[in-house]
Amino acid sequence: MTTDSSNDLIASLENPFATKDEQEFRVPGQIDSEPGLYEKALKHGWELQQRPYEASGVKNTQRQHQKHRMTVWERIECLADDEPTVLFQNWGPNLDGASLVTALIQVNGRDVAIYGHDFTVRAGSMDATNGKKLARLFELAAKRKIPLVGMNDSAGAYIPAGVGGLDDFADAFTALRKISGVVPSIMCMFGFNAGGGSYLPRQGSFLIQPDNTFFGLTGPGVVKSVLGEDVTPEELGGPGVHSQTGVTDFVVPDEVAALRKVRELLNYLPANNGELAPHQQSSDPMKRKTWDIDILLKKAFNSPTGFNTPFDITILIQQLCDHGDFLEVQPERARNTITALGRMGGNVIGFVANNSAVASGQIDIDAAYKNARFIRFCNLYNIPIIFLEDTTGFLPGREQESRGIVQAGRAMLDAIVDLRTPRFLVLIRNAFGGAYASYNNYPTGADFVVALPTTRVAVMGPAGVEYVYKDELKKIRGAVKGKIAEETAAQQAANLPEDEARAMAEELVGGWVKAQEQLLAQRYEQELMNPDEALSLGSISQIVMPSDLRQVLAEHMDFCLRHYEPSPLQSVQREFH
Repeated sequence: MTTDSSNDLIASLENPFATKDEQEFRVPGQIDSEPGLYEKALKHGWELQQRPYEASGVKNTQRQHQKHRMTVWERIECLADDEPTVLFQNWGPNLDGASLVTALIQVNGRDVAIYGHDFTVRAGSMDATNGKKLARLFELAAKRKIPLVGMNDSAGAYIPAGVGGLDDFADAFTALRKISGVVPSIMCMFGFNAGGGSYLPRQGSFLIQPDNTFFGLTGPGVVKSVLGEDVTPEELGGPGVHSQTGVTDFVVPDEVAALRKVRELLNYLPANNGELAPHQQSSDPMKRKTWDIDILLKKAFNSPTGFNTPFDITILIQQLCDHGDFLEVQPERARNTITALGRMGGNVIGFVANNSAVASGQIDIDAAYKNARFIRFCNLYNIPIIFLEDTTGFLPGREQESRGIVQAGRAMLDAIVDLRTPRFLVLIRNAFGGAYASYNNYPTGADFVVALPTTRVAVMGPAGVEYVYKDELKKIRGAVKGKIAEETAAQQAANLPEDEARAMAEELVGGWVKAQEQLLAQRYEQELMNPDEALSLGSISQIVMPSDLRQVLAEHMDFCLRHYEPSPLQSVQREFH
């Protein structure tokens, strides 16, 4: 143990009784000689090599560990396959270690550019050189066409650096924006981040946030002083907040889980916008029968609630993917829609699916924006998409309209129309009105549209019976008054008092009206809420049995990808909400 004062003990890993071995610089096989100027230069160079790793010191490293956080070097070691190649000014102005480390590493055998804030040095703050250093790393990633990973753990701009620290944030913002859509980027939020330290990582493709971390434009202290509000870091910028708004894509328990999530996500992503995502040979045959989809739909639709029974669409995605393995994106946001990455026949596929288990799968503002963002990412990076449709439409109501559901729906529709990668549509059950028209279909550019026998395609859902059979309903309801009078007379003839006779008549006639309306509803479903007309018009290519769904989709997708040439997006950049 060593002490700064009599009351301040600092743990040390050094043995005070151990003799220090001097670093020697010898060429193997050479005769020993007294070290000269050359050896002194080598020794100085070796000491400089070690300084970035030793800059934090034992005290700051322990402080970081007490917060249940790793140092930047430990994070890199946890993520990388081997020792990293360290790049660019990682020594700092005093040659004592920089607050930002940049490196090249390999993850699962693939080259990756990485940066990480070293919170043990000036709280990972940005000084007047870090922005340019980040910009060069981003430019290198784009030039060499390799993915980028960021490990953010910064208190923001280094205040003594003055406006230079802010300029360097601007340098980094600009450089990261310029490589967006060229190479994918994955950002991890570690520790307590504020200000520019929040903007930069959200510019990335995906953001991963562990529990017990914070990031936001300002901290709780500033909110208290400016607005007078008492708010905790978790309430202001914790993962529970950001995962609901879409700012955070993945919430994980801790830093190790975050770095494992980076590895998992990279497994589904191409290195750049000019190639397909990595293909993986699979022992799961494309012709595997998906009997579990059969079982799920049978239990759902044969239940007392029939075709109104909700079910979890992720079960279908699991059945379609190789070995049932897929990665859901933004799993805690807008659960009425599911966005996920999986594989079929070894090919990476994006899935966009309505989830009737939540809000009947209706598309609200959050669901529309969630879909739009995922679809645009897949479009940029040559990832094909399979849409699984089962929705009664867009969510109506004053609250949604006042928040801009039309704008959100337009964002999703624009993303679908602009999609250039192979894309399929599977109609599972409900496909009504504008939700069908604005979802992926042949008019919007789908390559392949199939339907299960349980599909119900219509301009309107069950409420459409009021418009299609309005004359029949008018006749039924118009007869109520006369029928009540007739039935009242019949009941009075059976010696019932007038009041009781009328009450009995109203009850009986009411039951008759309901029965007649039910018959019309069944007729509406049989005549209009089915795939027949869509099939006859060519809006659907074929009816697929649930047990054959994986085979049909996987084989046709394999065909489409064999004839698809991956390339950077070169179409006109259209307006976007």
